[in-house]
Order: sequence, then C-alpha cells, then structure tokens
Amino acid sequence: MEAFLKFASIAGAVAALVAAIPASTALAQSYPTKPIRLIVPFAAGGTTDIVARSVADGIGRELGQPVVVENRGGGGGAIGADALAKSAPDGYTLGIATVSTMATNPATNARNPYDPIKDFAPISNLVNVPNVLTVNPKVPAKSVHEFVTLLKSNPGKFSYASAGKGSISHLDGELFKFLTKTDMVHIPYRGSGPALNDTLAGQVSAQFDNLPSSMPFIQAGKLRALAVAAPKRVEGLPDVPTFAEAGMKDMNNMAWYGLVAPANTPAAVIARVHDAAVKTLQDPAVKKRLADSGAYTDGNTPQQYAAQIKRELEMRKKIAHDQNITLE
Repeated sequence: MEAFLKFASIAGAVAALVAAIPASTALAQSYPTKPIRLIVPFAAGGTTDIVARSVADGIGRELGQPVVVENRGGGGGAIGADALAKSAPDGYTLGIATVSTMATNPATNARNPYDPIKDFAPISNLVNVPNVLTVNPKVPAKSVHEFVTLLKSNPGKFSYASAGKGSISHLDGELFKFLTKTDMVHIPYRGSGPALNDTLAGQVSAQFDNLPSSMPFIQAGKLRALAVAAPKRVEGLPDVPTFAEAGMKDMNNMAWYGLVAPANTPAAVIARVHDAAVKTLQDPAVKKRLADSGAYTDGNTPQQYAAQIKRELEMRKKIAHDQNITLE
C-alpha cells in the first residue's frame, strides 16, 4: 500500500508537470493580447526616458502590441519602481530599472517601500551608460582640479542638481563631496530632465548626470563636461578625461538601464519579452541612436541581469556605509 501511494504521488507530480508545459507554451504564444505599459520612474527628458523611448517601439513591434511609456517620477525613482512592484505580474506592466531604483535608493533609504531583489523579475540589462560631471559654462572651472579648488575657496556657494534624493546622481554628488572634502548644496529634482533645465539656465552650478541626456548640450557648448565615469574616454568627447584619469577612481562606475517586471511574472512571458528586447537592441537604427547618445547596448540574460543587480546593490551599500550617506 505504501509503495502504491508513493507511486501515485510521483505519477501525480509528473502529470502536473506535463500539464503545465502546454499551458506555459500557450501563454507564451498568446501573450500579449493588449497594449503593454512601460513605467519610467523619472520625468521625461532624462536618460531613463531616452532609453525607454528608444526601445519601446521596437519591443512593441516584436511583440505585436504597442508599448506605452508612462513617466512616474519622484523619490529618486522610488515612486515609479514601487508602482511597478505592486502591479499585476501578468506581463502587461513592465518597467525600466536603474542603478538609482535598484541600488542607490535602497542602499541609502531605510524606508524604501520595495525590495529590489524580491519584488522584481529581471528581464535584461538594455544599456550601460557613462556618468558625467558637468558645470554651467559660467562656472570658472575647466577641469576637476580647478572645480575642486573653486569649491574649497567658496564652501556652500555652489550647488549641484540630481535626479532626486537617493538617485545615483545624488549618491555620486555626495561621494564627490566626501572624496574632495568640499561643500556643495544638493538640489534634488524629479528626474534628470528638470535638473538639466536648471543647470542649463545657470540656476544650479553643476550636475551629476548620465551621459545620454547631457551629451547634446555638452556638444553644443551649453554645458562643460569635466569628467566621465567610463572604462575609457568616450568617443564623442575625446578631450574629457575619465574620473580615474582625474584621480577619482572610486567614482569611475558606469550606470545601467534594464527591463524588469513585477515578481512572479510567468517565466514564459519573461522569455518572450527578453527575446523581443534583444532583437530590438540588435536593430542597427536603435543601436546607432543609443550609441550616438553615449550608451552601449547590452541585452544579457535574466539570470545575468539578476546577478548584476545584486552586485550593484552590494557595492552601493558599501559606499553608503563607508561614507555615511543616508536619507534619514
């Protein structure tokens, strides 16, 4: 009798597994049947928005349904990320994940409303992006060294803009102040776009930004780039040194922008969206558009992206701890 029950249990498990396979396949084949919402956790005009809009149409074409970008800015990306985490895990709400939403905000804010590891299903890292320190041309500094000297001579007089409290640009700004022993006033915004507007207008002295949103203004001479965070100098900015070259290797980390879904989204849906994203990134027009803005396409696997998120979170936690950077 015991042997029979054991056999029946195994047989039942096998039957359930077999039954699930066609259901999963059917789901992947039928999905999607309606438009998909893509949450961008920052205001329009910043790098996150640029990346999202560069790939949304292509992913929509591959999936056969429109991908509609929805900007949900605020809280250094936390508001939009939290909205995604609380969405139905059915594949019809996706989001752009950033270093800010997945690492710096959770690392510095004990009250962060979501868990960056448990509340999301990674799909793929879309692009890797250099960060850049820029100043308004009215600021009399043409190098990092000159800028540091200026700040030390005028403590608290100059300000820097960020994409919001807890964002990567906020953490970079505070790390810069710590490493250089200088004092600048932090001015947080709801994204890089609004921060850029005030930096361009001279309302704010400097900005720590991701390169794609600042690149056209640097090339037009409306912003002066002092250093970029990248493994080597950026092709479009050959005269701008990396932070490592400027003697600040601890700031020489690139940002990334990836695609995630709410936790528990079916694996078949994740695989379908992943394939669509990778094909979109391989499109020469998309690749050129992103490269021209200073972004490098990626397209790694869900497993690789999950590992990348974990590494970034641990690194940012260490920086926040070592430099005593907190939103409390």
